Amino acid sequence: MKPFLCIVLLLTMCLTSGCWDRKEINDLAFISGAAGDIADDGDLIVSFQIAIPVDASKSGGGGQQKKFFMISAKGKNVTEILQILQKKTSRMLFTAHRSVVFISERLAKHGIEEVLDIFTHDPRNRLRTYIMVVKGAEARDILQAQYPFEQVSIEAVKEMEILGSESGVTLRDFFLAAASEGISPIMGVIELEDPSQALHGNNKFKLAGTAIFKDYKLTGILNDKETTGYLWVKNGMKFCRVSAELEEKGGNVGVLFTHIKGSIKPDFSGDQVRLKLQLQGQGSLIENNTTLDIRQKANLKLVEKAIEKSLKQQVKEAVFKVQEQYQTDSFGFGQAIYRHNPKAWKKLKASWDKTYPEVDVSIDVKLTISESGMSGPPLQLGEKEIVK
Repeated sequence: MKPFLCIVLLLTMCLTSGCWDRKEINDLAFISGAAGDIADDGDLIVSFQIAIPVDASKSGGGGQQKKFFMISAKGKNVTEILQILQKKTSRMLFTAHRSVVFISERLAKHGIEEVLDIFTHDPRNRLRTYIMVVKGAEARDILQAQYPFEQVSIEAVKEMEILGSESGVTLRDFFLAAASEGISPIMGVIELEDPSQALHGNNKFKLAGTAIFKDYKLTGILNDKETTGYLWVKNGMKFCRVSAELEEKGGNVGVLFTHIKGSIKPDFSGDQVRLKLQLQGQGSLIENNTTLDIRQKANLKLVEKAIEKSLKQQVKEAVFKVQEQYQTDSFGFGQAIYRHNPKAWKKLKASWDKTYPEVDVSIDVKLTISESGMSGPPLQLGEKEIVK
């Protein structure tokens, strides 16, 4: 009986062990970034940046070898294009390591609902992947740019997003906002420093604001200052630098804020709804180009008021653009109403697109400068020049 049992156990181990469908690393082409563009005839163009293995990158001739290469294909949909792209590579395309998906500004204005559909169905696509709009250039141009800190340039974009000073949006974030009531999705924006030199390997890129979407179409872009105001309201920053002019005293100051908080408070008066944006922050003075001795409380209050005015203006400009110019509820005003008063939102929901651009929005800013730096006044000033 025992020999028979041993044979059965051995057969079971042989049948159940092993990874029959595994893929060796040497058989995979690791996609680090993807880009979507639209052709003149309306077809989709998809491009992949593929990392080159270390051994392969050293096998070429002399000089510094690129750590990645790009492939592109054109088709009616992503599935058709993937089939074409696979025929261009000697290894199986592997998407799980993809860090960022780029969408050209032109394609974003045309609409991206069909482009993103494959991410909701194919489980091999990670929803933690960042998604961004490429401003003023083709999306695939970003894939060819070099970056000195990273062997694969797309890793630099991911690290920039993680820093949290701009709009870092993943596919998951975008889909959740698109499917939620009372809010429209956004994306981060990136651009080449010199679009005319797009094909040059030494071209650099930078984060460049926030893309506003409605019904999966790009309606507009917030610039850097407007993005600061937007993210402060949405608690979307880890830190923020704000500068301001002191008109009466002359000169300017800069403050680094590391404690940031924003909120949206609806206020109901009968059938009318008003929204109050409350911004709070605590930071340190990092630049003082005035004659003020910031160690004096009166002077410190002047700086705080100037910084509050500067930030309030940035928020005001962002609200104006999103609410009146783009008429897209990217701040989530409707969502805030729903959370505070579901019954009121039920009445407003059907006509929100018409009501939203006319809703009264007030802004309240309260900032505190907790540290004035190593020296109150600028060190280059003489004693008589300092205002105490």
